This record gives sequence, C-alpha cells and structure tokens, in this order.
Amino acid sequence: MSGSIRVLLADDQPLVRSGLRVLMTDTPDLEVVGEAANGAEAVRLTAELDPDVVVMDIRMPEMDGIEATRQITAARPGAHVLILTTFDEDDHVYGALRAGASGFAVKDMALDDILAAIRVVASGDALLAPGVTRRLIADLAAAPAPAPERVPVVTEREQEVLTLVGRGLSNSEIAESLFISVATAKSHVARLLTKLDARDRVQLVIKAYEMGLVTPPR
Repeated sequence: MSGSIRVLLADDQPLVRSGLRVLMTDTPDLEVVGEAANGAEAVRLTAELDPDVVVMDIRMPEMDGIEATRQITAARPGAHVLILTTFDEDDHVYGALRAGASGFAVKDMALDDILAAIRVVASGDALLAPGVTRRLIADLAAAPAPAPERVPVVTEREQEVLTLVGRGLSNSEIAESLFISVATAKSHVARLLTKLDARDRVQLVIKAYEMGLVTPPR
C-alpha cells in the first residue's frame, strides 16, 4: 500500500497507548491517527477516522475488544483489526478472531515485531503465529466438535495446503513442506480463500478445523 499506514490505538492503559504512539512517531511508514480508551470509543473513532489498522486490546471498560472488533468488521468488512493483549491472561483468542480480527499479537513481543505485525495486517494478510494457532485450535476443541466435512471444490493439493495453513505454517514453510515454489503456495492459499469464502488466513485455520483437517494439540 502507498503512503503511511494510519493506525488507531485502542487500549484502556494510557501508558500502553503512549508507548506505541512514541514508537510509531519515529517510524516513517506508520502514523497514529487516534486513540481510544474503550471499545465504544474504538468503534466511533474507526467510523470517523477510517484507519488502516485498529490495534485493539481485549479487556477494556464499557465495551471489550471482542465486541468492538465485531461491530467494526460488521460495519466495515474491509477493516483490519490487530488484537494486542497479554497472552497469558486472555482466553479469548478464538472469540476475537471469530469476531473478525485479522491477527493476534502479545504485548511482550519485541517492539519491532509489533510494528511488523501492524504492517502485515495492513497489507491484507493475517498474522497468526504457530503458538496462537495452537491456542486457537484448543479453544475450538472446547466447543462441540463439528462433524468432519469435505468441500468438493477443494482439490487434494489444496486440502494439503489447507491442512498446513491450519497448523500455522507460512507460505514459505508450506512451499518447503510440499516441495513447491512460494508463489505456487501463495496461489493455492488465494484460491482457498475464494473457494471457502474466507476473509483471511485466520478463517482458513477455522475452516481446516471444521473440515477435520487439523486436530487439537494433546
């Protein structure tokens, strides 16, 4: 994308917002266009400011980050929300991603990694690290298991790719595993997004679970 990435920060802790704002001030391709102290403010400011990425905490007063994400993505299907929270304290990975978040990052990540996560989400991709994938599948497993299904339009190769996406592998890792080029792996993922009507890679992980291609970690 051209120009700077416009970011809205939504966190009830002023120090967190201040730290991220200062960090992005020194980063030419990122610009903080607004700050919200709760989910309701995040919804309102997203409508007013049309940011490229909303960096969203989960636990906030008045309206939590999951409900705010749900409202934002429902009103603006192209909205990109990056959940940034304390991994060890939140049990809401699945809920946040189901609500339409494009990624999940944790506050104790290196600052450069948080900035990279914002760029990934802004580009229209999804950020789902293997550790978060395992947590997501574990959360899915806590719900009643869906009956395994196979979608007829998915080829055998695409099913292999979907299985690896469900395990949290990147395009380059999928290419290495299946002995194909990265471009081919990316093409398979793009076709899966279309065929399965998934908005991003996160939803492909959910589809892989629902189709019985990946199972919860033991």
